Amino acid sequence: MSRTYSGPVRKAVIPAAGLGTRFLPATKAVPKELLPVVDIPAIEYVVAEAAAAGLPDVLLITGRGKVAIVDHFDAKPSLEEQLEAKGDHERLAAVRRSTELAQVHSVRQQEPRGLGHAVLQAASHVGDEPFAVLLGDDLIDPRDPLLMEMLHAYDETGRSVVALMEVPADQAHLYGCAVVDGDRTGPTVPITGLIEKPPVGQAPSNLAVIGRYVLAPEIFAILRATPPGRGGEIQLTDALAVLAARGELCGMIFRGRRYDTGDRLSWLKATIQLSIERPDLGPDLLSWLRELIASHPD
Repeated sequence: MSRTYSGPVRKAVIPAAGLGTRFLPATKAVPKELLPVVDIPAIEYVVAEAAAAGLPDVLLITGRGKVAIVDHFDAKPSLEEQLEAKGDHERLAAVRRSTELAQVHSVRQQEPRGLGHAVLQAASHVGDEPFAVLLGDDLIDPRDPLLMEMLHAYDETGRSVVALMEVPADQAHLYGCAVVDGDRTGPTVPITGLIEKPPVGQAPSNLAVIGRYVLAPEIFAILRATPPGRGGEIQLTDALAVLAARGELCGMIFRGRRYDTGDRLSWLKATIQLSIERPDLGPDLLSWLRELIASHPD
């Protein structure tokens, strides 16, 4: 399902207020969302995904010290003039790309009180419209139109949709896990419950929630009534569990290409994987990797 989307969802929300402590000291002064995956900041991939799915209005939820994220999506005339004067049209296009992707807005989360609280900061901007939420730690390959398919599923079912991925049983405790009803062969599966990071060995399934959501605006009222949960934070999973109990939530199982940039090792893997895909970098990188591996036989 990759047809053009022109439904009621027009806005995307991207939470970007995290401290990025796992990448210290690199993130002491640079927001983790601007760390490059190859030569493109991670958050630009996410904004591009929203735009490609037909969502032209993007709201960044930022925090203290995150002004540079918003600046990245602004025009920079002095740099553009220098590149144009040099005739460097390739880099000029790359610089302008982030500015032209979408209409980017921002709002600040005053204190880090959890993902649910971050999403709640979008209420005034979103209003009474359905909207998408994209987390920057999960990069979805542009060849896999997950978000587009979720938007169509929202239109067809009338229920909020979350992306799910099958994970090894011994890793399920690292995620929010879904309780599902029915088989997994259809485009969506009804979700009857959600558990945020269940104890080891007690996950209700191997279906983990990954960072893509299409939500009805009713989620805002639920979030306002959601008390702090795990870690003393307002958890989006807890609010989604309310929708699940009402029969208003379904999941879309994703079996495509996902790049996790949430920790250092996963970020390195994502950078290598995406570099190998690039015709300007892949052949030389693969040759070097083969030499490197051959020089470390143990």
